[in-house]
Amino acid sequence: MAFLTSIVSWLQVKRIEQINLYKNYPFDIQSETLYKLLQMGQDTEWGKMYNFSKINNYQDFKNALPITDYNTLKPYINRIMKGDQNVLWPTPIKWFAKSSGTTEDKSKFIPVSKEALEECHFRGGKDVYSLYTNINPNTTIYNGKALALGGSHEICNLSLDSYYGDLSAILMQNLPFWVEFYRTPDLSIALMDEWERKLELMALETMNEDVTHLAGVPSWTLILFKKILEITGKSTINEVWPNFELFIHGGVNFTPYREQFKKILLPEKTKYFETYNASEGFFAIQDNLETDDMLLMLDLGVFYEFIPIQDVLKTNPRVISLEDVEIGENYALIITTNSGLWRYMIGDTVTFTQKFPFKIKITGRTKHFMNAFGEEVIIENADNALSFACEKTGAIISEYTAAPLFMSENSKGAHQWLIEFEKMPHAMHEFTESLDTKLKSINSDYEAKRYKDLALSKPQVISMKKGVFYEWMKLKGKLGGQHKVPRLANNRTIAEEIISINEKL
Repeated sequence: MAFLTSIVSWLQVKRIEQINLYKNYPFDIQSETLYKLLQMGQDTEWGKMYNFSKINNYQDFKNALPITDYNTLKPYINRIMKGDQNVLWPTPIKWFAKSSGTTEDKSKFIPVSKEALEECHFRGGKDVYSLYTNINPNTTIYNGKALALGGSHEICNLSLDSYYGDLSAILMQNLPFWVEFYRTPDLSIALMDEWERKLELMALETMNEDVTHLAGVPSWTLILFKKILEITGKSTINEVWPNFELFIHGGVNFTPYREQFKKILLPEKTKYFETYNASEGFFAIQDNLETDDMLLMLDLGVFYEFIPIQDVLKTNPRVISLEDVEIGENYALIITTNSGLWRYMIGDTVTFTQKFPFKIKITGRTKHFMNAFGEEVIIENADNALSFACEKTGAIISEYTAAPLFMSENSKGAHQWLIEFEKMPHAMHEFTESLDTKLKSINSDYEAKRYKDLALSKPQVISMKKGVFYEWMKLKGKLGGQHKVPRLANNRTIAEEIISINEKL
């Protein structure tokens, strides 16, 4: 164990040196990344279609290739899934990460090349440990085991030589054999498809292990923690795992969950570390425990572009590279990756908090916002306002979603917030007032629409019954893994489904 730890430490020091280098030369690193991707892809079907061999710089790249999304690439991905190769990427692709779908499809199947596995996902995972150890050199997480709260889909065959599953399942399936000595639970449990049975078995197996750190989505991690406490009769996770030190989280904004975690994990013993990884790639990692932004990872085989959020729906949106981003602006993220996703709009929005090094925060989704009345409320606004309202009223939120209440002949428009409270506010009217006040202070468009109730009336907050969001996720077949409750919508489809379930509970 000590010998292996010393080797890991040496490798981590070397990696930190590389990361420090690209902090100083970000544009050179990104230009080199783009060049390598184009070189790799030039003899593919896509590369020949868009004359990759004639692209000499970023401007050529912008002019030659269109912005794509899943629907654009779906016909090509479907062919690869059936066995065609050298379509989007030159090396054989046999793994496909199943993730939440588009409007037209229940699921997306994202190609995962061996380069993406090794140079992006696995390397990004190692970078999490390198960066954490660099800022917390006295860590003891290597003395115990890691718990990865992965997806709820087993690896399934598409053909004789191609497979799909949650990204976490694909990563677990491809990890070196020796990693199994340092992680829990057993793969037979970690890769189970039936979430509720899996949750119980995971709790039973891991509660007797020396778990020092865990990686997972906050909502599902809380459910696992509560199951463990229910079985053991303990009050905190630290009583179950005395050496627990680190929660590595991602997928959703952690702010709405922070108070719940404080009740389960002792604050003085627990550190939180945020990552931004998705089926499409590993993009950013926190590198400072005192801030909540993340370092954009520039050498993991991903070339980044950005569309100002106000241009997203335009026919010819303005697209910029890292060199032209501005601090505080909201951008839709465009990626070109070592899995053959070319100028792909992933659907996430980010804002930069600083340059040199470039750090970002996830602000939401390009399709998950409320703009039914021109108010342009994004997820970051919602999380901040709810956090403020909780602070003012002593409330703790488990889950939430919000949707517009549309104008009618006798009423103005408004926002309806469906909230499952872990702890109710001491006064609901004060919670609503605080939510409204904070939104007005951080979003000028919302403030303008709320001015004298001209376009928007005061928001309507409805307390939902315990478990309603869990039941909705179960109904949708989205228990576990990276699945999460959509926070904001421009229509009432999700809201009405959740209200219907609430009435039946």
